[in-house]
Order: sequence, then structure tokens, then C-alpha cells
Amino acid sequence: MKNTVATFQEMKSRGEKITMLTAYDYSTAKLVDGSGVNSILVGDSLGNVMLGYEDTISVTMEDMIHHSKAVARGTKEALLIVDMPFLSYQTSVYDAVVNAGRLMKEGRAGAVKLEGGAEMAPQIKAITQASIPVCAHIGLTPQSINVFGGYKVQGKSEVAARKLIEDAKAVQEAGAFAVVLEAVPAKLAAIVTRSLDIPTIGIGAGPDCDGQVLVYQDMVGMYSDFAPKFVKRFASVGEIIVEAFRTFDAEVKAGTFPSQEHTFDIDDEIISKLY
Repeated sequence: MKNTVATFQEMKSRGEKITMLTAYDYSTAKLVDGSGVNSILVGDSLGNVMLGYEDTISVTMEDMIHHSKAVARGTKEALLIVDMPFLSYQTSVYDAVVNAGRLMKEGRAGAVKLEGGAEMAPQIKAITQASIPVCAHIGLTPQSINVFGGYKVQGKSEVAARKLIEDAKAVQEAGAFAVVLEAVPAKLAAIVTRSLDIPTIGIGAGPDCDGQVLVYQDMVGMYSDFAPKFVKRFASVGEIIVEAFRTFDAEVKAGTFPSQEHTFDIDDEIISKLY
């Protein structure tokens, strides 16, 4: 059954956990979509894991649309959510609506995600009024790492914790259908989750969130530049891929690949006429 924003709300109401994984291309999207995961996120994390940037700030609207279109072609059942990149929504409410619309029309997204709390409420409200579902994102917001001074856990002081709760309520009031909580102490995330009617999706926010999201390259061991504490490696796919590459390299150089089973025949009589 196709997952929608309504599915998220129904699952929270029933106490069922929501799952979300990233994907950035057609082939991976098909694999994730066929696994039963509820949502696919085309994250601006593609800047790190696909384009090799040190952060997500350099990612453009064109990058997001390009990857989103590919993922959309491979997604049938999961809810496709696409990140709004840096400065595609912070500059004005108008820009936010226009760029969210581009991700829906050109990128074939089912919803968009943007970072920020109460200060982004006007953008969230305007986008949702344009009939575009919005997933909010608070706590550690990677587009703001230059303000935070790096990738740091958020909400650890009383003031910061209260601000996080206020932000969560503000994005809900503005119309967000869900909110990602990133790098937030588990007990604080539990309070936020109980305080909201909309689902919380945790990433480094403990087990009491309504759902969990991970970057797929992290959880299958395909990205080693940086390993957050909250990532669990569910498989070592990267090692398997490297071994396959090494075997290919060795067999080609040894002359054992391609073998007869990997080649095509032609009638010897035709070959004899070519000389």
C-alpha cells in the first residue's frame, strides 16, 4: 500500500514505528522501496556521500531535482521526501514556496523537508497552504553547522532544551506533518515526541521517537569519511563491493575474464570469409 503523509499520522496513532532511509538514484530507490521501508528521503546529504563535499551547504536546487527525479522513477510504495537545499527557503517565504513547488513538479517529490524551528514557521505555513506537505527538521541542522561550530548534540542545556520543545510545537502549528529530530538527547526527544500530535523521526535522538531515519551508505558501510555515533552498521556492503572490484581487476589482468560463458558466438563460416 502506498505510504502517504496520512500513513505517518495513522502509524503514530497506532503506536507503530515509522522507517525512513535515504536514496539518491533509481537502482537504490528500487531496493529501498521493495524492502517495506515507509519513506525514502532524498537528503541534501547527497552533497557528502554522492558529490564528495565536506558539508551540505554547496548542494543546489538543480542537484536535488536531478537526484529526486531518478529516485522517483524507482519509488512506488514509499513516501518520497526531498530536502530543500541551503538558501532555497531561508531567503523569503516566496522563494520557499517557489522552490518547494519545483521539487514537487520537477523532482516528483511527495513532500519536502526543510531545516529550522520557529523562525521557519512562516515558510512552513506558506508551503503547506500551497498544498505541499512539509517535514520539519530541528536539533542538529547540518545547513547551520557554521553557526553551531560543528556537528554537535543540541538541546543539552535547560535553555536549549526548552527552545527545542518550542520549535517542535511551532513547526507543528505551522502545518508540518512530521519533524526530524537530529542529535538530540534521548530523554528530551521522548518529551518532544509525547508533546506533539505529529510524528517525530529520530536520527541520533533515541528509541522513543515515532520513527527512525539513517543515511543508507552509513548503515551498510559504504561511506567511511565520517561515522556519527548514532549510526549502526547493519551490513558491510562496502567491503563486499571492494572485494568484487579487486576480483574483477585480478581476473581481467590474468586473462580469466571474460570466459566462454560471457561471450557471443558467430558461425565459423562467416569468420572464414572475412580473411
